[in-house]
Amino acid sequence: MTQGAGQGPEVERTATLRDFRVPAYVHETGPYVHELPGDTAPVVDESYPEGYTPTQRDLPVINRGDTLQVPVEPAAAAPAPVAATGPGPLYVVGDVHGYLDELLAALREKGLIDAAGQWCAGTARLWFLGDFTDRGPDGIGVIDLVMRLSAEAAAAGGYCKALMGNHELLLLGAKRFGDTPVNSGAGTATFQAAWLLNGGQKTDMDRLQDHHLQWMARLDAVEEVDGYLLVHSDTTAYLDYGDSIEAVNDTVRETLTRNDADEVWDLFRKFTKRFSFRDEGGADAVRSLLDMYGGSRVVHGHSPIPYLLGEVGSEDDEEEGGDPVVVGPHVYAEGLAIAMDGGVTMAGKLLVQQLPLDA
Repeated sequence: MTQGAGQGPEVERTATLRDFRVPAYVHETGPYVHELPGDTAPVVDESYPEGYTPTQRDLPVINRGDTLQVPVEPAAAAPAPVAATGPGPLYVVGDVHGYLDELLAALREKGLIDAAGQWCAGTARLWFLGDFTDRGPDGIGVIDLVMRLSAEAAAAGGYCKALMGNHELLLLGAKRFGDTPVNSGAGTATFQAAWLLNGGQKTDMDRLQDHHLQWMARLDAVEEVDGYLLVHSDTTAYLDYGDSIEAVNDTVRETLTRNDADEVWDLFRKFTKRFSFRDEGGADAVRSLLDMYGGSRVVHGHSPIPYLLGEVGSEDDEEEGGDPVVVGPHVYAEGLAIAMDGGVTMAGKLLVQQLPLDA
């Protein structure tokens, strides 16, 4: 349950789980495909194919009862102290998916923005892990906020940066290629259809401008900060794009620059893979990324924590219980992976977390 803005007492959500499973698709083969432990980790009731293509919704979505907004109150505690010199504290943000009010409330709670929504954290460093749009009501508002905070943080001696998520690729593709057929490996697919099926919002498309597209197309896919390897998706597919962080980021940007619908679709498809770090072999899959790109732990979004924990998987689960409960990041894969998608699209929690976790 959450409170509606200005409503006072808590309002009960009517949460219904719609279990949209992704149809099986033939896994591609070729010299650039890495078969690594954890790439075939099963979902709760059935296994996803290794190379599935998300031409249908790739996760069930619990109806939030529209968007019952969290009231934004001035932070009760003083903002986290920041160092006078040198880098400030490091924060990461999970998937936002258009829930602007929830994001503002979470950033304010951590002392990163003030009551007016302005950056107030000095030299603090803030990383968004991707997926700013789709499913929620105001994806363009989220992008505008992140872009503005990037300028304000830089002026204060800190920074606010963002990674490329699969929904950024999806929105770019829907805008650039529309209903152009792409080679999905199993029948006809289009970016426009995939975008709509995966929560695309007409209001976002109507408000999408060139500077939003340019910003999304320039985002990095992988970064390493303070020993944390930051990625959006819990997959080893990044290894298909380069043997260094710089190489991966360059390859992704070059792919988008070439503007080839099939190439961009393949990139999007690989970035939708998930659950590679779960279950048996998951720790080895994480190590394959760390060994290649550096860092001692992977931090990712993309796969909601309730699904990683097996707490949500069918309509029966939702009928028997309430909304999924997420209190913070999920550490798993022998402590090597930190999941940050709290499931805001399914009445979970939008997570903003300072690293290290024991800080």
